Amino acid sequence: MKITLGKLLPPYPAFAEGIRRAPDRGYTLSPAQTATALKNALRYIPCELHAQLAPEFLEELRTRGRIYGYRFRPPGDLKPLPIDAYRGRCLEGKAFQVMIDNNLCFDIALYPYELVTYGETGQVCQNWMQYLLIKQCLEELTDEQTLVVESGHPLGIFHSRPDAPRVIITNSLMVGQFDNQHDWHVAAQMGVANYGQMTAGGWMYIGPQGIVHGTFNTLLNAGRLKLGIPPNGDLRGHLFVSSGLGGMSGAQPKAADIACAVSIIAEVDPSRIETRHQQGWVQHVTPDLAAAYSMAQEALQRRQPCSIAYDGNVVDLLEYAEREAIAIDLLSDQTSCHAVYEGGYCPVGITFDERTRLLHQSPEHFRTLVNASLRRHFEVIRKLVARGTYFFDYGNSFLKAMYDAGIREVSRNGTDEKDSFIWPSYVEDIMGPELFDYGYGPFRWICLSGKPEDLVKTDRAAMACIDVNRRGQDLDNYNWLRDAEKNQLVVGTQARILYQDAVGRQTIALRFNEMVRRGEVGPIMLGRDHHDVSGTDSPFRETSNIRDGSNVMADMAVQCFAGNCARGMSLVALHNGGGVGIGKSINGGFGMVCDGSERVDEILRSAMLWDVMGGVARRSWARNEHAMQTSEVFNASHAANYHITMPYVANDNEIQQLLNP
Repeated sequence: MKITLGKLLPPYPAFAEGIRRAPDRGYTLSPAQTATALKNALRYIPCELHAQLAPEFLEELRTRGRIYGYRFRPPGDLKPLPIDAYRGRCLEGKAFQVMIDNNLCFDIALYPYELVTYGETGQVCQNWMQYLLIKQCLEELTDEQTLVVESGHPLGIFHSRPDAPRVIITNSLMVGQFDNQHDWHVAAQMGVANYGQMTAGGWMYIGPQGIVHGTFNTLLNAGRLKLGIPPNGDLRGHLFVSSGLGGMSGAQPKAADIACAVSIIAEVDPSRIETRHQQGWVQHVTPDLAAAYSMAQEALQRRQPCSIAYDGNVVDLLEYAEREAIAIDLLSDQTSCHAVYEGGYCPVGITFDERTRLLHQSPEHFRTLVNASLRRHFEVIRKLVARGTYFFDYGNSFLKAMYDAGIREVSRNGTDEKDSFIWPSYVEDIMGPELFDYGYGPFRWICLSGKPEDLVKTDRAAMACIDVNRRGQDLDNYNWLRDAEKNQLVVGTQARILYQDAVGRQTIALRFNEMVRRGEVGPIMLGRDHHDVSGTDSPFRETSNIRDGSNVMADMAVQCFAGNCARGMSLVALHNGGGVGIGKSINGGFGMVCDGSERVDEILRSAMLWDVMGGVARRSWARNEHAMQTSEVFNASHAANYHITMPYVANDNEIQQLLNP
């Protein structure tokens, strides 16, 4: 086995016009660190080519803040192909090539030339040399080997066994003393740290559909909890306002349409607006504030869904609503505030192009503008909330960014950020108690054949596994699948997301593997968003409704990762950062290839329950009411092989009497 880039230097590729490019990430290395960064990149290249490539790499580092190795990018659009079009010695090796290309194709990737899938900085790997070597490794991989990938680098192929993972991935798992944005930025420039986001570096992103379902669930349940909407109702006649139309945030208008709301979503990057408009994920576009709200008011009066992209800054959008006394029912934000000073948040008063120029020419001035804009953003939200708007942080580190910018009054306890903020995270109020605590989370599957008819068959099979009379969540999920084809959710390869609980996921997974075994469909990749019940420890998002003090611990995500490795998931990933930034989250996910075998059935029977119930158990131990109820039922129904430790709940009055006699 020989895996190498070879000594033939490929021609420098052309960059297609109209494809977004990542901004300069900032070059801050010392001369000694720069030398190390160059030597690190040249490790992938035969020595005969170093003299020619070293100047290229140095130019990339100085002008882009990263060494991407553009010369080694395959030409054109990396569209995912049917699995049979890929070379490989095992099915999993070919399946992961489908997923990587799906993450990097022009239709999905935010900055495809810089290997950024979504979230401003979330990369499949660091550079194109890594991409080519990973692809070669996957072509050579057998079902008795495991590929180890560390921060984008293919460390090597190691002997294992058929029921072991085929790929294990970690990204940016920094030692605690250095687990901060500054040291990570240095490490990324030096080519030793990769920001995997969540499903970018885990090769499991399926386009914005992956968050549409979660946003749909969030909006519906926010309406039920805060606006008095009945369990079987929708958001007709209600206005939702937010910002962001990128890879993740672009789901917002589509989800609002499906929930029958009226939505206005602000976006400063015209190319992102154009992408969502062309895809049909937002209905109307306007740069005029009055026109945006006028269209919204007309749709509200008709009680018809309507989505509007406002081509401008969200602060302007909100300040206009406050001045004109326009009622906003639901309010959020989905700018990439985990990278608030790296371009993820555009300050009010400047254009998107000015933002990009300042990032390169004057990053300190840009930081000052961001802080001032966050202050204005905070003040206008405070005024709108006082008038009755329900604002929720959408887990993008928005309120943490405000706190870090010096807006200390956003702290709930008035001292620090450990008890969260004065406005709730959507997980605190909605996703946690109504979904995660029951075990519902973003289960997903990809039809590796690339055939739309396979997706239709799997949709129908999954619908048949759902008991709509069990809980309201199940009825929502059934309706989601029923309307999925009509709502044209697929971007990239044929994939679907479905919020399901532990038993539901296991039942559907086993049904899919049976369908593959019978030849009804081609191979299927199962996975989930890391933003799930068990996969992520993040005190400002996924674990924000865990209030026993363990919200700052990362035990759950690491145990989930280790347990999935032990049970033989095909791919297992663990990252630092996620959607909230380096040092603020540890998150993990999996990929599982259904090949129709009994071996896969056995893995699914063990791993699917573990992957969910480990998190439900942790939430139950934190004394979350719905998680305790779910754990009690699980202990009774699975007593032969499982037992979740249950808490005794102290009496609050007795505790308070003791502390305050």
